[in-house]
Amino acid sequence: MKQIIVVTGSGSIAQAIARRVSVGKHILLADIKPEVAKEAETVLSRAGFEVSTSYVDVSSRQSIQDLVKQATGIGEIKGVIHTAGLSPSQAKAQDIIKVDLYGTAVVFEEFGKVIAKGGSAVVIGSQSSHRLNVDALTQYEADALATLVPEELLNLPLVKDIDDSLYAYQISKRGNALRVMAEAVKWGKRGARINCISAGIIYTPLAYDELNSAERGEFYQNMLSKSPAGRGGTPDEIGALAEFLFGPNGTYVSGSDILIDGGVTASYKYGELSS
Repeated sequence: MKQIIVVTGSGSIAQAIARRVSVGKHILLADIKPEVAKEAETVLSRAGFEVSTSYVDVSSRQSIQDLVKQATGIGEIKGVIHTAGLSPSQAKAQDIIKVDLYGTAVVFEEFGKVIAKGGSAVVIGSQSSHRLNVDALTQYEADALATLVPEELLNLPLVKDIDDSLYAYQISKRGNALRVMAEAVKWGKRGARINCISAGIIYTPLAYDELNSAERGEFYQNMLSKSPAGRGGTPDEIGALAEFLFGPNGTYVSGSDILIDGGVTASYKYGELSS
């Protein structure tokens, strides 16, 4: 039986991770833009990988269920790489909530029902969620983000009243990290693991949208220049971390949120960006 790596979103980070964890496995690339998935399929296929593509709208439970059905029809699911999402400059607040918070919760839930023993998943979170104060959420709100049925998330007072796209993104990504903790318990019963990578500014088309945004471009440029690393990250650096999490040296890691941001968060808390 074929072993399947399911990838939601087919951009630079998705491809960097897939290259490192999919040798000898079948990659199922799913994207809301079929033409983008096809372009990625061409690149990966020419690099020697076995690849097929699919459509997915992660704001739709039915669409995610259709993807699960397609994947299980090919073989056993050994990995999920969830990178699909919207950035603050790309969408309105509630659209971000529907994709980044609700959609991610559904991906975890639906793939958690079928993940194979020894399987692993990573979701790409964001350093932006770490800029929230430690008391930004009550314990009740944190537990709700982690455990509520996905559809109920949309009715949380904390969530449904958000009209700022950046705050929607931060809450969604904080929710992703919290939910990974709760899902790790469920996935562990199937002998599988799930983790979150809270990435900083990684040079991808999405990041360039932010860096060139009239609203936030100057803010992000300043962020990078005053960070300890003094630069943004590369997709390959995220890929290397994901490779560790998927591989034999990462088998003790589950339910974790790993921050990889060049020290941006540190600078916000205690450095030049704190003022």
